Amino acid sequence: MLNYLWAGMILAGIVFGAFNGRMQDITTAALDSSKEAVTLCITMIGVMAFWTGIMEIASRAGIIQMAARKLRPLLRFLFPNLPERHKAEEHISTNFIANFLGLGWAATPAGLRAMEELSKLEECRRNNKVLNLARHRGVASNEMCTFLIINISSLQLIPVNVIAYRSQYGSVNPAGIVGAGIVATAVSTGVAVIFCKIMDRREKV
Repeated sequence: MLNYLWAGMILAGIVFGAFNGRMQDITTAALDSSKEAVTLCITMIGVMAFWTGIMEIASRAGIIQMAARKLRPLLRFLFPNLPERHKAEEHISTNFIANFLGLGWAATPAGLRAMEELSKLEECRRNNKVLNLARHRGVASNEMCTFLIINISSLQLIPVNVIAYRSQYGSVNPAGIVGAGIVATAVSTGVAVIFCKIMDRREKV
């Protein structure tokens, strides 16, 4: 859908420019934007490599595992039906920590592994309940929905991506967005948790 949206916007811009005799401006803008995109990618690759490396060092040093243990009370609150010390716990914790630090690149692999484990757990539950698997295949569990919603709301302490973008485009104070980012993501995460708890309770009633 997004591909059609962007393609439509680009096509509309080209048609509008052609009818207004501004094709030269469109060509110049396309070339300048391409150059700027490459420069931005190089900048973001450096930032991504640095923070992903930090996360890998933290993982090998046992810091992630220690943080995962500290997060268990929170995970018990958010995922009350998740078996204790389930494989998904560590992946969920890693995803939360990476998102908290604004490391979307490091959060994505952990998030995919967490979803895979949660999917296996749901499949086992349905097998135990002798449900029609063909009918329920592709239906997300409460844990999967909760994890996805909280992952999207993504409480962030350090919005690395935004800071890198602001630095790339010459901001005087690239980190000036930190305070506003914490408030905005704290509100979005709080609303996400409340929504998940309300929906979970409605389903049980």
